[in-house]
Amino acid sequence: MNSLPIWLLHVRRTERITPRLARVTLTGDDLRGFSLTEPDQQVKLYFPRPGQSRPLLPEADGAADLASWYQALSAVPEDERPWMRSYTIRAHDPATHSLTFDFVLHRHAGPATRWAMDPKEGDCLGVFGPSSYFARPEPLSASLAEADWVLLAGDDTAVPGMATIVESLPAGKRVLAFVEVQEAADEQPFRTEADLTTTWLHRGAAEPGRSETLADALRAAVLPGGEGFAWIAGEAGLVRRMRRHLLDDRGMARSRIEFSGCWRLTLAQDDAPTAEDLAEAQERLAEARARFS
Repeated sequence: MNSLPIWLLHVRRTERITPRLARVTLTGDDLRGFSLTEPDQQVKLYFPRPGQSRPLLPEADGAADLASWYQALSAVPEDERPWMRSYTIRAHDPATHSLTFDFVLHRHAGPATRWAMDPKEGDCLGVFGPSSYFARPEPLSASLAEADWVLLAGDDTAVPGMATIVESLPAGKRVLAFVEVQEAADEQPFRTEADLTTTWLHRGAAEPGRSETLADALRAAVLPGGEGFAWIAGEAGLVRRMRRHLLDDRGMARSRIEFSGCWRLTLAQDDAPTAEDLAEAQERLAEARARFS
């Protein structure tokens, strides 16, 4: 394995799970010895620019540490530097040294959607992670185990993370999942031994991120008694509204809510953070300090 958790992997298999969800399995010898211990494990994917057969990344073994690797990456000319997006590992197969990712095929296609529309066997992607550099302050599995019940809420982009969570839960764990997709054809079954109730919500012609279907369903939901744990993910603005509802209207403690703005309505990960993004980052930092102080 590399000295840093940075790999160049190649497409082994592709399949279309729903009309708007593509599943891609990547493989490579770098993954020998790789292990996956947590659900909803996020990594960074690096996509090649047009005309490139592989993303132009610095050699992981040539960097003394992560800071120097990032410095070398920043030195790559912008029009040659790979696009970066965050994704959840959907599955890991140690027998074939492979990782599987699910890609939502957005209507307004960015670099990830354009790549995932028609990847060919052997096509190359860069992967950074999993890494302690962006690990959670407390393992997600510990928070899930401590809770009397679990609430999951998110849009299409949250489905891969949700799936890994419900698959990790033990028999009898009470779980309520609220999932917003465009239509019934975008639904997919969740495999789990947990006591799962899934509510699929269809936004129809509404633009993703602008629909209040999911937020309204969460506001109207009857939640169980006892100590719950909430995991919410999706468009950043929608996630903020749902989190604020859980804090202000439901009285959930901040430490009992895991939230992730997977994407932004009018901005990409390449764009500078907004004031809301910075405020959210500061709040996360303050929560982490409070837990370990």
